[in-house]
Amino acid sequence: MLAKNKILLAILLFASITIVGEFLKWNYILIFVLSAFAIIPLAALIAETTESIAVVIGPTLGGLLNATFGNLTEMVVSIAALRSGLIEVVKGSILGAIIANLLLGLGLAMFLGGLRFKEQTFHPQIARLNASFLLLSVLVLLTPSAIHITSPGLQEIKLEQFSYAASILLLVFYGLILLFSTKNQREIEQLSQLEILEVEVPHSISLGKEVGILLGLTLVLVVISEILVGSLEETVKTLELSELFTGTFLLPLFSGAVEYITCVKTAMKNQMELAVAVAIGSTLQIALFVTPILVLVGLLLHIPLTLEFNTFGMFAAVAAVSITISISSDGNSNWLEGILLLIFYLVLGVAFYLHP
Repeated sequence: MLAKNKILLAILLFASITIVGEFLKWNYILIFVLSAFAIIPLAALIAETTESIAVVIGPTLGGLLNATFGNLTEMVVSIAALRSGLIEVVKGSILGAIIANLLLGLGLAMFLGGLRFKEQTFHPQIARLNASFLLLSVLVLLTPSAIHITSPGLQEIKLEQFSYAASILLLVFYGLILLFSTKNQREIEQLSQLEILEVEVPHSISLGKEVGILLGLTLVLVVISEILVGSLEETVKTLELSELFTGTFLLPLFSGAVEYITCVKTAMKNQMELAVAVAIGSTLQIALFVTPILVLVGLLLHIPLTLEFNTFGMFAAVAAVSITISISSDGNSNWLEGILLLIFYLVLGVAFYLHP
């Protein structure tokens, strides 16, 4: 309860200052920083509230709820950016979430957990199953670029049509993952994040109250996200940053902060299996659920968002998936492997910063 009160206080503080700053037309960079920090406690409390509701409504509906709200922060921020026409920022944030979850979140967990416990273990069978799903995700995201390269002069409408069809298929597959995981909860509950966070839930939970809190938090998140995106364009221009770097590295640092903190906390408790599940499970949600939803939302808004991503960005995402699969396939981790992931993340950060 004390932790929840601290989160509420942080939300009240940062959200209030952000809204006041927007109303008084403060410096764009200051508003961007304030709104970014306001999103972190919002995301934390949304995750906690979602878990509480999932306990009450059962594993099946709880799984659907987690699929919808598990990466709500990334989705809301991306939709706000999409409505503002920042398509490259949205695409960058998708790739950035994948890269940061696997390299930053998992890297910090393996490094800090390894320093404390020397070597940690997790189920290699689950890791191999997750590897297959991660490979499917990046291969689907690579396909439009392959089509474009091998078909000179191809009309853009064809890539849009492919993106819509592929998005629907990815959503169907993610639904099947949820169905499979609810029927085999003991073996692979880590996969779909149905019980991915260890939350101390009171014996009596008021479902109506928790739903009300969730809706209220979502509304505040929408407002803060609009302010964040509104200040983003001017911030990028002032600091002379590319949209690719902003979307790939700046936004995921804030929108995915809850996942990174959870990875570290569970690893420090010697629960490396849970840390791996958080990092990879969140990545799968981004690739198989959030990305298709954004593509279909773009269709409804008449803003074409295709699955054709920046070539260097796709290289970075494929490399992050490949190195994660290589490290996690044996079911063991240590601090050096964590350093390896973090070094590669920093190398990619420098590369994206220098990329025109």
